[in-house]
Amino acid sequence: MRVLGVDPGLTRCGIGVVDGAPGRALTMVHVDVLRTPPGDDLGLRLLAIFDGIEAAVERFAPDAVVVERVFAQQNLRTVTGTAQASGLALVAASRRGIRVALHTPSEVKAAITGSGTADKAQVTTMVTRLLKLPARPTPADAADALALAICHIWRGTALNRLDAAAVRAAAGVRR
Repeated sequence: MRVLGVDPGLTRCGIGVVDGAPGRALTMVHVDVLRTPPGDDLGLRLLAIFDGIEAAVERFAPDAVVVERVFAQQNLRTVTGTAQASGLALVAASRRGIRVALHTPSEVKAAITGSGTADKAQVTTMVTRLLKLPARPTPADAADALALAICHIWRGTALNRLDAAAVRAAAGVRR
């Protein structure tokens, strides 16, 4: 399974592509951070982020795209930019019929480190180890995008099986 993880942000948007399956080795395919200058026009910034995400979807042909679920913060301006960037990733994937999933930061931290309250340094350390990288991915947005992809490879396949079982059960189909 190939997963494109998106750590949404208006100034820095992390994108990471990981190949793998539960119980199998993980491989980093690509990692990047899309950057837009805070002083630029909002529409141009959003277009630049969309173009970068769309190019990654086109180039790497992921089986799924996973985006960090926007959560409430005290800084409305930050959460608004994050939500806008999230929407761009959803559109880029949906336009091509690619499955989209959302994971909360605590779900990702728990999947990667075993603790939903892990800090960014712990997540980055585990991402580096799990992907057997020679150096830590920086900035944190890059590591977070890879962590999202890893989380989905490990948790998303189980969630997909549960969803499929629920659909079969609702239809009265037994396996």
